[in-house]
Order: sequence, then C-alpha cells, then structure tokens
Amino acid sequence: MAVRDRVSEHRRRMRERGYRPVQMWVPDVRTREFGQEAARQAALVASDPTDDTLDFLEEVGADWGEE
Repeated sequence: MAVRDRVSEHRRRMRERGYRPVQMWVPDVRTREFGQEAARQAALVASDPTDDTLDFLEEVGADWGEE
C-alpha cells in the first residue's frame, strides 16, 4: 500500500472517530535567528528587577523532575 493510501485511510478512520486534522506552524527552534531572539528576550527578562517572570518560571518548573 502506498504512503498516500495509508495516510488517506488513517485520516478517514480519525474522521470516523470524530477528529479533524489541524495544521500548526511553529517557530523552527533549530535556527540561529530563533536562538538569538530567545537570548535577547531572556536578557530583557533577567535585566528587569521588577519583573516577576523568572520567579514564576522557577516556581512552576520546580516539580517537573518529579513526574
């Protein structure tokens, strides 16, 4: 069975179950530009002593290792 046929069959079964396909475009985290922008934004957050973002991230990230 060709890939096109397998994909078509899979989509048909999913639709029968009540699902619909959704396509999402997200930033490519592998690019240099993404890394530079992430570093820029992180530096902005870190340089503002009145910003609670880092405290919030530390608080919500504290339990991730326990799951």
